Amino acid sequence: MLRAMIVDDEAPARSELRFLLEQTGKMGSISEAASVRSAIEMLMENRVDVVFLDISMPGASGIQLAEALHKLKNPPAVVFVTAYSDHAVEAFDVDAVDYLLKPVEEARLDQAIGKVLARVKPVTESKAPIERIPVEKGGRKVLIPVDQIRYIMAKDDYSCIFTEDDRYLSTTSLAQFESKLGDFGFFRVHRRYIVNLACVEDVETAATGAIQLGVTGVDDRIPVSRRRVVPLKKALNL
Repeated sequence: MLRAMIVDDEAPARSELRFLLEQTGKMGSISEAASVRSAIEMLMENRVDVVFLDISMPGASGIQLAEALHKLKNPPAVVFVTAYSDHAVEAFDVDAVDYLLKPVEEARLDQAIGKVLARVKPVTESKAPIERIPVEKGGRKVLIPVDQIRYIMAKDDYSCIFTEDDRYLSTTSLAQFESKLGDFGFFRVHRRYIVNLACVEDVETAATGAIQLGVTGVDDRIPVSRRRVVPLKKALNL
């Protein structure tokens, strides 16, 4: 499974590409950045296998980010995703794996992912396990074992981590948690929720047609967005 990052200043474009990537079943986690600057900040904290990168963005361009990544000892693969074909030569000068034109076709995306898999060794195979997550609680640092986390919810500028018997606030974003915990059976079921799949005990279809999850030791039902239903069922072998 690959760890991916989408870098695009347009939210609808990020959402559409995320949906297509999730349908492939080859993504362990997908993080998003709306600018080169935010992408660099996220990459400093979490490595990824592949960056799906727009070219024309306010501020620094995708080409500039790719040039910087290309200088790293172990750079992620870069796949450009753009509405313009006139940057192809520049793209391959920075050793891009592929160059996709918007709107992205599923067949071409599959080809690009195949090229990525042929080039990189997913970081999930070599990364040291994360066993505990540090959070602040009552003025002290608390280390929560990953297997005790039931789900994580985005709340204002924080992430709220739920265990069976407690709740913790963290300034780590949901996207960062998604990247860190993707190898440990955590799945983003909604823009506001990440769930520990090992703790899912039932999947319910409400009268409205919406899918909700029952989680061990938790009273609240966890909503699943329509775009996450198919990949979630694959992850749960349903």
